[in-house]
Order: sequence, then structure tokens, then C-alpha cells
Amino acid sequence: MSAHAQEVVVLVLVVVTALGFDFTNGFHDTGNAMATSIATGALKPKVAVAISGLLNLVGAFLSVEVATTVTTSVLKIQQKGSGNLLGGITAETALIIIFAGLVGGILWNLFTWLHGLPSSSSHALFGGLIGAGLASGGLSRINWDGLVSKVLLPAVASPFVAGIVAAIGTFLIYAITRSVRDSEKESSFRWGQIGTASLVSLAHGTGDAQKTMGVIALALIAKGSLTSGDIMKNGIPIWIIFSCGAAIALGTYLGGWRVIRTLGKGLVDIDAPQGMAAEASSAAIILTSSHFGMALSTTHVASGSIVGTGLGRPNSQVRWSVAGRMAAGWVLTLPCAAIVGAACYGVAHLIGGVGGAVVIFIVLLSAAGYMYLRSRATAVHAGNVNDEWEGAPSVRSELSERQPAA
Repeated sequence: MSAHAQEVVVLVLVVVTALGFDFTNGFHDTGNAMATSIATGALKPKVAVAISGLLNLVGAFLSVEVATTVTTSVLKIQQKGSGNLLGGITAETALIIIFAGLVGGILWNLFTWLHGLPSSSSHALFGGLIGAGLASGGLSRINWDGLVSKVLLPAVASPFVAGIVAAIGTFLIYAITRSVRDSEKESSFRWGQIGTASLVSLAHGTGDAQKTMGVIALALIAKGSLTSGDIMKNGIPIWIIFSCGAAIALGTYLGGWRVIRTLGKGLVDIDAPQGMAAEASSAAIILTSSHFGMALSTTHVASGSIVGTGLGRPNSQVRWSVAGRMAAGWVLTLPCAAIVGAACYGVAHLIGGVGGAVVIFIVLLSAAGYMYLRSRATAVHAGNVNDEWEGAPSVRSELSERQPAA
């Protein structure tokens, strides 16, 4: 097989795997938009994921700022200005780096989904790319300035900012509606939740779908089928936007019920006013960050907002043990995905060519199948996602069984 043909095969694997990542991103992050609406009964579970999936698709067409960030601010494999590959990096090497990074992101997404942990799909992707980049060329392969300003600083700040905004909003809501009967308050705010949850889904599409668009664009640039100038002049090709939007929408529609359950029932016993405050603050922060091209984690924002509503509502209880497990998952996401990405690059590079890429693809499919089968032993679905958090062994993940619920 000629070198050109091998590059084409690897490029196809990269695009397929990127769309696979977008699919896992969809069902992993559905809870960011819809967990509180499902928990309060504002929306039926299947109606909620259908609305979220549709709006994720629409959101994918609204902006490409984050996609541009992904092509330039994580890996240093292109020359500034021209967008050509740096000296010493072949198209095949660049494609294998991107491919290995995607595999690292997918496997971490599936692992945390299996255990019901709302970790960041964005950071799983960036971690995988960073690990593969380091394995291929050391520290010089990473764009540290872009990584710190566009990824790491927003990652640290976003849950705290979201929590503060949601806490203030929740406090004001309960203060203003103090004289309103609880039944009327619940009914009215459930209607409001439909609007705010829909806005979060739209915001999620503008942010997360773009990250995979950026990865596919980066792969096409590496192959020589696209240039940075083309993107600056004409934007991301429409087929990339549509395919990424469709993949994340399909994943969202299928519903990541395990993560939805953790966010909706595990952190706080949430009421409709809290749900609306959480969703409104999440949407505002995600849309603002997308406008400035920050590759923000919607999971961090949504989780911080939910915890903030627990702090802002009088006499509400936050399950800090659950929040602690989530925070531990956040800290581990980048390094763990990086380790997997580095290992995948090492194996693919050792075997070489198309053979190395195919072996890694088979490993990905095998690991994904294994985790899916494991998940069936403690299935979470639309029918039991709202069961009480305590004393529900049928939906308790292995991680929860090892640690007592709060």
C-alpha cells in the first residue's frame, strides 16, 4: 500500500473515531442540560433527551470559535501563519497523534460513564491529545500558552463561578417568592426550567460539538486536505459541522442515564426553582465562554451550578461525598486520558503504519464493548433514573457500592 493510501486509511479512522467521541460526548453530557429538569419532573425523561438532542444539533451551527481554538491551542504540530506541519512531523505521524488522543478521550468517557461520574468530555479529549503529543515529541509538542489560557484556567475557575452565580440566583428566587405557595412555585418554575434547560442544550452544541469539529479539521490540515487559511476564510466545512452535530445529537438522544441520575439525584435534592437557577447560570457561562473561544467544560459548569443551588437554598443539603468523588474525577481526567493517549500512540508507532492504527481501533472497540456489557449488570434507564438516591441498589454503580452514599 502506498504512503498516500495509508494516510487516507488512517484519516478515515480518525474521522470515524472523532464522530465516535462526539457520540460518547453526547450521552455522557446529556445530564448537564437535562438532569435537573428530569429530577424535578419538569420534563419526562425521554422527552427531555429528545429536546436536548435536537438543540445540540442546532447549536453546532451557531459558532466555530471553540473549533478554531482546538486546531491551534492544544497541539503544536503546525507552523504559525501557513498552517503547514512543523519540520520532522509527517502527515502519518500527525494523524496517529490525533487518533491516539481521541481513543484516550473515548475510553475515559466510557469509564466514567460506567461509574456514573460526570467528568469532563472536553478534558478527556484534551488529555488524550496531550498524552499522544508528549509521547510523540516531548514537551515541545504542546502549545502550553494556549492550553493554560484557553483550557486549564477556565477549568479551574468555571465551577466556582457557576456555583456562585447559581447560589446567588437561588437565594434571590426563594427570597422573592417567599410568600408564594410551594405548589404554585413548583408548577411555575417547572415551565421556566423547560426554557432554561433548552438553552443549556443549545449552548452545549455550540461548545462541545465544536471540539470534535476542531479535531477533524486538524486531521484534514495534517493530511493536507485543508489549510488554516481555508478555515479563516471560509469557516469549518459544512459536512464537518453537520456530522459532528448529528453525532452529538444522537448520543444525547440515547441519554446517559447513569450520569443524569448522579447530577439530578446524587448532589442535591433539587426543586424546580433551584433547577431553573442552575440551568440559567450554566447557559449564561457556557455561551459567554464559547463566544470568546474558551474550551470550557460544560460538566464543570453544570455541576458547579447544581452545588451552588444547594448552597443558595435555605436548609438544603449538598451530598459532599458525591461532590468529592466528582471532583476527584475532574482532577484525574486530564492525566488519565493522557496516559491512555500516550500508550495508544506508543503501540501504534511501534507497529507502524496502518497496522498500528487498526490495532488501536480494535482495542478501542473491544474496551468499549466490555464496558457496555458491564453497564448492563446495573442498568440505569428512563424508568429508574429518578429513583431515590439512597437504597436503590438496582441503579447503584460499583463505585457507589464501594463508598457509602451521603
